Amino acid sequence: MNGTTSIRACSLDGIWLAGEGLWLTADDWHGTVERLRKSLFGWHSGSWFGEQITKKVNRHTEGLLLSPLMAVDYMSEPRPVHLLKVEWSERLAVLRDAAAWIRTAMMLGWFAPDLRYWSQGERAWKPSPPESDPAAAEQWRELLERADALKLEGLEQWLSEALEELFASDEEAGEALRSLLVRTGAELSGRSAADEEDWLVSIGWKSDDTPFRIALQLLEPDEEHQWKLAVHLQDREYPEQSFVLRERTSAVSGAAGTDSWPGLDDCPPSWEPWLSQRLAKEEDKWLAVLPEIENPAHPGTIRLAVTEQEAWEFLQHGSLKLLQAGCAVMLPSWWEAVRTRRVRLKAKVKSSVGSGAQPMFGLNQIVQFDWKLAVGNLDLTEEDFSRLAEENRRLLKIGGEWVHLDPKDIQLVKSWIKKAGKTKGMTFRDVLEWHLRGEHPLDAGENAEDNGMATAVIELNEHLAAWIDQLQHAAGLPPVNKPQSFMGELRPYQLEGVSWLAFLRRFGLGGCLADDMGLGKTVQFTAYLLHIKEQNEAAGVTESHPSLLICPTSVIGNWEKELERFAPDLTVYVHYGPRRTKGEAFREAVRGADLVLTSYALAPLDEEELTMIEWDALCLDEAQNIKNVYTKQSSAIRRLPARHRIALTGTPMENRLTELWSIHDFMNPGYLGSLGEFRSQVVQPIERSRDEALIRQLQQWVKPFMLRRLKKDPAIQLSLPDKNEAKTFVSLTAEQGVLYENTVNELLEGLDDLSPMKRRGLILATLTRLKQICNHPSLMLGDIPGGPASWEAGRSGKVIRLLEMVEELAAEGDRCLIFTQFIDMGAMIKAKLEEQLGMPVPYLHGGVAKNERDAMIQNFQDTSKPGCAFVLSLKAGGTGLNLTAANHVFHFDRWWNPAVENQATDRAFRIGQTKDVQVHKFVTIGTLEERIDDMLTRKQSMNDQVVGQSEGWITELGKDELKALFTLRRTWFDG
Repeated sequence: MNGTTSIRACSLDGIWLAGEGLWLTADDWHGTVERLRKSLFGWHSGSWFGEQITKKVNRHTEGLLLSPLMAVDYMSEPRPVHLLKVEWSERLAVLRDAAAWIRTAMMLGWFAPDLRYWSQGERAWKPSPPESDPAAAEQWRELLERADALKLEGLEQWLSEALEELFASDEEAGEALRSLLVRTGAELSGRSAADEEDWLVSIGWKSDDTPFRIALQLLEPDEEHQWKLAVHLQDREYPEQSFVLRERTSAVSGAAGTDSWPGLDDCPPSWEPWLSQRLAKEEDKWLAVLPEIENPAHPGTIRLAVTEQEAWEFLQHGSLKLLQAGCAVMLPSWWEAVRTRRVRLKAKVKSSVGSGAQPMFGLNQIVQFDWKLAVGNLDLTEEDFSRLAEENRRLLKIGGEWVHLDPKDIQLVKSWIKKAGKTKGMTFRDVLEWHLRGEHPLDAGENAEDNGMATAVIELNEHLAAWIDQLQHAAGLPPVNKPQSFMGELRPYQLEGVSWLAFLRRFGLGGCLADDMGLGKTVQFTAYLLHIKEQNEAAGVTESHPSLLICPTSVIGNWEKELERFAPDLTVYVHYGPRRTKGEAFREAVRGADLVLTSYALAPLDEEELTMIEWDALCLDEAQNIKNVYTKQSSAIRRLPARHRIALTGTPMENRLTELWSIHDFMNPGYLGSLGEFRSQVVQPIERSRDEALIRQLQQWVKPFMLRRLKKDPAIQLSLPDKNEAKTFVSLTAEQGVLYENTVNELLEGLDDLSPMKRRGLILATLTRLKQICNHPSLMLGDIPGGPASWEAGRSGKVIRLLEMVEELAAEGDRCLIFTQFIDMGAMIKAKLEEQLGMPVPYLHGGVAKNERDAMIQNFQDTSKPGCAFVLSLKAGGTGLNLTAANHVFHFDRWWNPAVENQATDRAFRIGQTKDVQVHKFVTIGTLEERIDDMLTRKQSMNDQVVGQSEGWITELGKDELKALFTLRRTWFDG
């Protein structure tokens, strides 16, 4: 019992381990290191009673390691447990005294940055006791001497490492360090240890008690004097009081001092204690940085008179070196403006261009102009510039204004004038590019992105300036009236789009209508065609060229239906399918047509036919299909002749800037230069630096030919309905068409010999199979062992179009609901969307448990989480859900009961919805889906039966009626 309470003793020793901390060991300790830790730190709350002290083996000996900050805290006031008697080694005695001193230094701020390390990009701190406490400095010197005698290392770095640990662990201390780093960033370059006192002052670590500031000033010449340097003294308390020391005495002996600066008698007497020392110190620093300004006749002093070339060197380079060394510099007030001012060539467009007397037409129109040269606000004649260039002067004063001529600029301008400067004309394409992109570098080579180079700029005349302003602001264009034959209403922004296309057409300029999906690009192009047709009729044009519309195969049917709906007066010819016309027969077939419809896939196959016609307008729907300029499809389309080129796309750029070039080069060939030039001058600089100025310049360059409105734009929101319903007509693939025809034939062949009950069963089964075929062949065939996830999207026109539309709205940040009647179809849509979008797509059907269903809805409604699409079976998700995060609703297959479909749509269109809802109803053209949709739309006599009994009425139709309803119109499948 007595053994457990007896006082134990141990002899402690320790050393400093660089970068780690203080390592303690006990030579005569017979217990475990764990027991030693508890005995030494049992009363030390700072280490959580020893829990934060780690064991460390050093040279095969176990010991305890204290971090630098922990070592300061413990060693400054060690308190082992009462039952332990500690004997400190000589080394630990020094470290214990040092810990107390360091703790005091940290608490009172007796430390400073060590410039020896900071100037090399490393952080280190050194003790810096105040001059008012010489005893503290003496105590630290004694500690260093004691440590040196014992060959004890690490004492000097202990403070520094403890401070770094404090900055890392204490939020307030860390913020103070970050503030210091901001101040020191520009103060380190070019410094040496000799500048330490000034550096500490410059970063605000120490206060400067000198009553004045000293700066080296460059004085510009007047009529009597040349360029000179001067010393500028400024009162700290009263900055408006300053003194300029211009002249030096000729008799200078020894080091520089007040005797060599006459005129100091004018300075306040209170400055006298500092003047001699400060002036001499500053002059030494100036000469250390700029030895070229030393006076050879009087070494150690600066010379005040400098040549024009030396003055320019001082302005351009020397002043920066002095600033980096911590020296104050005063330069002429005009220098900052002159320094960045480059020679500019001005191409002034002659006044008649763009007026009614000389209208423009097309980008290749030659525009006449006159050359001028300008430096700053000064316009120079070519002769004046040549004279100044020959004098080879860097700085000169013209008309009271200082001008800087860079030899590089002079050479560039000379070269430009010699090669192209005498030319009096440029194309309207060049005028537009130069004006929209701003000043144009004269060097078209590899340095073209250098902003400090001589440039050329376009000065527009009044007519051109007004025209380009109109081009950039679609709302201010001359409005066109809604075409009389347009069946429907045009919202204000849609009529604005038609006016914009008509304006571009007038001047032979192509354009990209890049509105959000759902804003009616189809309607606007249709109205544009009617506008052109009515214009031609009013002008008495008897024979006009047809226009050509190229679109994805999946939307050809949609286009025909929309044109039939809104523009029945347009004569539309569909060039598609296996029995399409070829050769001269094609030319005859399209004669008299207003619009020819074809697909991207046929453009290269039928290039010979399509190039026979000089198209009035050539329009690409989903124009991103030509984003790869090297494909046969893209090349063939670019070769088609057309008076006016139009692109329709909601995603003018999907991934790369070259896609933007591809669309613009289709619309206005050559406007953005060649693809190689665009890559080197635009794409690579932007991708390399992400420079916002370059990005803005590109936006200005392309904006006039791209009209993009978003659904969230206030002007658009006001003109949109709360719920906008639209039908999306898609065509069958060849495989779907064959399956559809075979299924209908099997039905019609087997009807005659069946009883009424079996007849009804066969018709309903066939109806289901036909709907499945319209969705996807595998939905009926079940021909893929891997299930819906393995089905090929390209086998279904509906799936292709759905993926395209969902990808576009995902790029816009919208969300959608997708309804289908078939469980496997929903699984396939989910799998393909997840693969394409790279994000989870929930799928709600009857087999989903309630808790999983609730989680799906909660996650989809949380717009902070990734998500775009929610697939639902119509029965499981058509009622009772609140999914207002979605503002698009897709009916992938139709229920043929408007009430049921509206209930499903109302999952998104309900109280709590803050966006306008777009409803997309898919209809496979040429099939029973189209015929039944027509019946619903036209409200024929059968409509009530359809609404009231869903599909049951079909079973009562006769054979001829069934044939008319089911039979496939072969025009509308990809055969």
